[in-house]
Amino acid sequence: MKNLSLVLNIILIVAVAYLFIDKFSGSEEAEENTSTEQKDDKIYQNVAIAYVHSDSLLAKYDFMQEIESELGELSQKYEKEYQNRAQGLQNEINDFQRTAQNLTVAQGKALEENLMKKQQNLRVYQEDLSMKLRQKEAELNNELYKTISDYLKEYGDDNNLQLVLTYSRGSDVLYANDGLEITNEVIAGLNKAYNEKETSEVSE
Repeated sequence: MKNLSLVLNIILIVAVAYLFIDKFSGSEEAEENTSTEQKDDKIYQNVAIAYVHSDSLLAKYDFMQEIESELGELSQKYEKEYQNRAQGLQNEINDFQRTAQNLTVAQGKALEENLMKKQQNLRVYQEDLSMKLRQKEAELNNELYKTISDYLKEYGDDNNLQLVLTYSRGSDVLYANDGLEITNEVIAGLNKAYNEKETSEVSE
């Protein structure tokens, strides 16, 4: 999903910033007479960088697949509920059109106004279902954000990393050495934690 892909990119960017700040916030301030160039050189020499392929992470992270499945099922459920109501209203409109000639002007006007009100209510109902779906998606995205950011923080601490970048077609990273890629390790770690959590919840 496009929204989920965007959220993942945001997650990785925030994680990069967090790891970077966490690493260097405790360091002593440079002396006033130290040049900007010297400070930048010192920082650069101590930065450990790695990257992940975001497309692979999205495709192979089990929790992401669960999110897509849950949102897909919820979307189908809401669509079915809306279609049932819409079909019921259409049946009423068809009945009105068949019997309109047998009604008085007052009766016809009253039924027509009632049908128009039901059409408005149907639009409101559709908007309400769409809002519920967006809220659920936002809730799952927040959970995804926390899961990945927490794991990257732990992974970064364990492996002395200050920067974890996302490298994919169209990203700002034009080249990355294969030796810096940690995609499979991150996916394996995320899935292990996710499956252990699922097993624990089932056994409770």
